[in-house]
Amino acid sequence: MEFNILEICLLAALGLCFLIHLYYVLGVHLKLASYHVNEVNNANTAPITVIICARNERENLEKYLPSIFEQDYPNFEVVVVNDRSWDGTADLLEELEKQYANLKVVHVREGEKFIAGKKFAVTMGIKAASYDWLVFTDADCQPASKNWLQGMQKPSDDSVEIVLGYSPYFKKRSLLNALIRFETFFTAVNYLSFALKGMPYMGVGRNMAYQKSLFFKSKGFAAHMHIPSGDDDLFVNANATPVNTVIQIHKDTHVWSEPKTSFLTYLRQKKRHVGAGKFYKTKHKFILSAQIAIQFAFYALAITLVCFPNTHFIAVGVFLLSLIVRCFVYPKLLKRLNYGELRWWFPILDIILMVFLVFNAILSIFVKKVAWK
Repeated sequence: MEFNILEICLLAALGLCFLIHLYYVLGVHLKLASYHVNEVNNANTAPITVIICARNERENLEKYLPSIFEQDYPNFEVVVVNDRSWDGTADLLEELEKQYANLKVVHVREGEKFIAGKKFAVTMGIKAASYDWLVFTDADCQPASKNWLQGMQKPSDDSVEIVLGYSPYFKKRSLLNALIRFETFFTAVNYLSFALKGMPYMGVGRNMAYQKSLFFKSKGFAAHMHIPSGDDDLFVNANATPVNTVIQIHKDTHVWSEPKTSFLTYLRQKKRHVGAGKFYKTKHKFILSAQIAIQFAFYALAITLVCFPNTHFIAVGVFLLSLIVRCFVYPKLLKRLNYGELRWWFPILDIILMVFLVFNAILSIFVKKVAWK
């Protein structure tokens, strides 16, 4: 069997993409799959401030806020920032203040001179915090157990200033929900694995912690206050180092969250995330862009080579080899990160997610305006 020049070039490109793809799977993600998860530390060494920003979240606060106060931790406060809500959030919080002595409410009102957005609300919450160790979550989130704060407390290592947690989405019966949860899984595997590799680049505000002193030392969100997103990932991207950042993925410390229920709202959410990603450090942008580009090219080249009579068996063989390698890593990670039932569908969801990410990246070029809520 003889190959022409075009076939040789395409096969070479496929082989290169396959090798680079293996680096991300075996060189990066395998670190998380083989990571030993320690039991939750119950030392109760330092007080904690939990910060929640809420904009028209009365229903979610009523449903999920009690689970925060039920935490098995001796000394913590909860700061809820009511960001210009008009749905009765203020009235609910007034009632909850009478019920919970460790609840502190901060109101951001319309007409005040500030840059509107979640970053201002987060900053107000941090300023109101009584303690140096800050744990962040959202109004529509529920800790997996009463040990959440035990696991997210400041580690005994004084050099640690940031803890990156994990936040899965509740399961719903829909293809959109499966896509959202798989995309969340992929994002989490990436940022947690790279953190273990000594290259932390982001965290999610639904479940993360850092020191108040670090926030003010690094001038908070000053470098990117002009964009609406990035109160979580851009702060971590700018301040996380291999020394000052650790991860926490014990099942008791997961924080469950309500997923988007319509494609348009989910698309708007992802556009905000893409907008924040443009402000990552150059090396992080390169690594993450290359990861998506290589994976897309791998699929495109495999499909193209299947159409050539001389190369279709090779293309299928390389794709199957890639699938076998991923089956060695990702089903274990899906189970570890509370998405075990998706392991049977991950090859299909992987392709769907790739198409969506490319579509969203192209769309973000033409649609610039985004907002928190």
